Amino acid sequence: MEARVGVVVDGGQRALNSAAVHGSVVDAGARKFLQQHNHNHNHNHNKQQSLSRQAQIGTIQQLLAGGIAGAFSKTCTAPLARLTILFQVQGMHADVSALHQASLWREASRVIHEEGFRAFWKGNLVTIVHRLPYSSVNFYAYERYKSLLQSFLGLERQRGNATMDLAVHFIGGGLAGITAASATYPLDLVRTRLAAQRNTIYYRGMWHAFSTIIREEGFLGLYKGLAATLLGVGPSIALSFSVYESLRSFWQTQRPNDSTVAVSLACGSLSGIASSTATFPLDLVRRRMQLEGAGGRARVYTTGLFGTLGHIIRNEGLRGLYRGILPEYCKVVPSVGIIFMTYETLKMLLSHDPTNQ
Repeated sequence: MEARVGVVVDGGQRALNSAAVHGSVVDAGARKFLQQHNHNHNHNHNKQQSLSRQAQIGTIQQLLAGGIAGAFSKTCTAPLARLTILFQVQGMHADVSALHQASLWREASRVIHEEGFRAFWKGNLVTIVHRLPYSSVNFYAYERYKSLLQSFLGLERQRGNATMDLAVHFIGGGLAGITAASATYPLDLVRTRLAAQRNTIYYRGMWHAFSTIIREEGFLGLYKGLAATLLGVGPSIALSFSVYESLRSFWQTQRPNDSTVAVSLACGSLSGIASSTATFPLDLVRRRMQLEGAGGRARVYTTGLFGTLGHIIRNEGLRGLYRGILPEYCKVVPSVGIIFMTYETLKMLLSHDPTNQ
């Protein structure tokens, strides 16, 4: 998954339209699910305030603000994201015994000394290009799936059925995430190949990578590892929802006077860590499958998704499935904070409310 963590931020209105914290393929669906859930349970005064703020910004502005916020957050945390990828793919062609000497500081130093400081942003341009189409497809796919599900279940004539509404938003969010991930997956694969390059440069840029992959591996080469991405959608969205809502409910029960923004950022970060921990092995498998045959190198894994999982466990142990989890953890909190603050600032600037101009 581009964003294996469904971090949900609730600054009074669930202000994450970009689905871009780190990438879960279902962040936007999760956000909308929780928006509706809270609209059913929050105090009427808070609901009116939230709806009033939503009215200040249109759909295009939401997508624009969300896309920019996501791209800015990705750019700020790109060094940690690249370190995560480098660690994830270390076991593919390296001697396993040498991997025990790897450390975050040692790898960061190697990148600076051998590739230069700018190398931390390898592949980041593709990440930025990925954000807006991903957010747009996710946003509109969610609305379409929600409408179809409501029509199929006959909910258009029923109001107040909270359980069915939650089911619609949950399923719609998951389907939207799958649709967006599938539609934009080639960009994610190209980003991984660019970021995984070290001293030897095989792909000279985004377009060169696209043309080379299609020429050498065929069009389906752009979809290597997609199964691991789609398989992680369910666990990611379920964990994000349940952990976030449980933490938020407990926190508000114990400390009802705390800032809504602070509670949301804290709970969003913790739910992101929980979801990342659970789905990280699938993400690692996805990265390795994306690099299969890259640069003309021999294939390492030839037995599919579960065969790859077994191969890694046999050769690297269970710890091998979590190679790179430390830099992933390190970027959760800054990602959530940057996206939230950037989105809120852009929302205010793009608002039609004269008082905000």
